[in-house]
Amino acid sequence: MRYGFVLPYMDVHAVPRLAAAAEKAGWDAFFVWECLYGIDAWVSLGAAAMTTSRIRLGTMLTPPSRMRPWKLASETLTLDVLSEGRVQLAVGLGAPDTGVAEFGEVTDRRTRAELMDESLDIMTRLWTGKPFSYDGKHYHLRPNPFPLVPPRPVQQPRIPIWVVGLWDSRGSMARVAGYDGIVPVVREDGPRASPAVVTEIVDWARAERGADIPFDIVIEGETAGLETSAAADVVRPYADAGATWWIESMWDAGDGSAESRERIDRRIARGPPAVD
Repeated sequence: MRYGFVLPYMDVHAVPRLAAAAEKAGWDAFFVWECLYGIDAWVSLGAAAMTTSRIRLGTMLTPPSRMRPWKLASETLTLDVLSEGRVQLAVGLGAPDTGVAEFGEVTDRRTRAELMDESLDIMTRLWTGKPFSYDGKHYHLRPNPFPLVPPRPVQQPRIPIWVVGLWDSRGSMARVAGYDGIVPVVREDGPRASPAVVTEIVDWARAERGADIPFDIVIEGETAGLETSAAADVVRPYADAGATWWIESMWDAGDGSAESRERIDRRIARGPPAVD
């Protein structure tokens, strides 16, 4: 199992410092959240790329339905080149109660799913560096012979993508099957999957994709305030069931207060809840 930490507030000065601290403490990935308006996630991660050399960098998570796919493809490509291949893209429909309607963005669930599917199609084709046509329901593109051909991502065949998947919704899991991992939920309001569900997803992935094709199962949770052995006890059932990532998610410390920042600093420095 590998371990990531997601920063629950956005401070452009804190991101590069805490990413470096996470790398030093042995975490495998450092994530930020993608806000509708505020400190930009990908610009902040660019700063984190300059203070780190090993740790993976990404968002938890990005809703493609409210972004232009060519813009998101450019941001992730730039960070992948800058970090020498350390980008992890996690996508989902996003929470509709975070100002989406107030900014005039799409709130209908089906439409957001359609936009996400088309965005991922377009992004993965853009990363190939080859001109293409696209005729979707929402996006229509013609071949564009770039005056200066952008580089391809360092990671090949493309930047890895994790998709939020509703277990066991046929449509949601069909989307997941085409990418590199799942952030599983068991209801639309997003509770964490149990170890038993993880086992079911492992069996599904082997049947759907083949046993030899790598596929991540990503679990979010919290072990803050627990001793090292107790933290490992929380994570171990998921590791035993086949989960490949544990993402430490201290969302209750997202108010940016001095006390919350101190809690986050201490939790990062203590390192991941590693299972022996």
